[in-house]
Amino acid sequence: MLTEAVHTYLALRRATGFALRCEGIQLKSFAAFSETRGHHHVSSELAIEWAKLSPSVSQRARRLGTIIRFARYLRVEDPRHHVPSPIFGPEKLPRPTPYILTEDHIRQLIDAASRLGYRTLRRATYSTLFSLLACTGLRVSEAIRLRFDDITADGLVIRRSKFRKSRLVPVHETARAGLERYLHQRRTYAPFNDHVFVSLRRKPLRPADVDAAFRTAATHIGLPHGRGHARHTPHSLRHAFAVRALQTCPDGRDAICRHMVALSTYLGHSNVANTYWYLEAVPDLMRDIAEHAERFATGGRP
Repeated sequence: MLTEAVHTYLALRRATGFALRCEGIQLKSFAAFSETRGHHHVSSELAIEWAKLSPSVSQRARRLGTIIRFARYLRVEDPRHHVPSPIFGPEKLPRPTPYILTEDHIRQLIDAASRLGYRTLRRATYSTLFSLLACTGLRVSEAIRLRFDDITADGLVIRRSKFRKSRLVPVHETARAGLERYLHQRRTYAPFNDHVFVSLRRKPLRPADVDAAFRTAATHIGLPHGRGHARHTPHSLRHAFAVRALQTCPDGRDAICRHMVALSTYLGHSNVANTYWYLEAVPDLMRDIAEHAERFATGGRP
């Protein structure tokens, strides 16, 4: 009975766009675990026992969370299913504090990338890539998968990115001009590969390549890091874009709501809560919120 319920549940969730690869394996494992013990309904005790088979507390929390969601789905129609309590704590650890690059830092990183490394296409590749990440907020994985046909008159087509969603990202004319200058140089370097960004191997960039180039540039300009500082990565360019976009948000409840929804869509977030996270993760934005709240409390305009 549980095995059949797992197949029905997975089919329903996947039809709505969820991949559920690991979760599917876990649910099938739990169903087999329960049925070998003669249980055909979700049991809190067995769910906790099964989750404890993982070596770490964080893994146990994720496994139990999968069963909790499954049990809630089943209990709607059959109260014999028990919904376990999340005794191992939250499934997800707190998100790390983002490293927010200043505009000066971004300019220095791009300049360093344009001067470091071999006197080949490498310099143009990384200076252009970092510029694109900074002015569009793309994920690194999205940028390195771009192909020639994805650069359109309306913007960049981001195809089936994270959460299997596609979107169109408008770009400023200066960004488009920078891409064209790079492509003029890049097309002759690897004419049989249609990826926008390529390595010296004439193949698409790998995330590890981008990480290494970013670290080299960050070290060259002396970007603060280590104890007392958040960790800077290429993703910091995306964080910086999101924060700048939030800082330009107009006043007014309706305007703020529209701005947040638009930014969430632009960034490709699956949930607008991921965009609101920046408000509590960045001290500058928290200070802005506090100042607006104080003015409102004292009778001034928020």
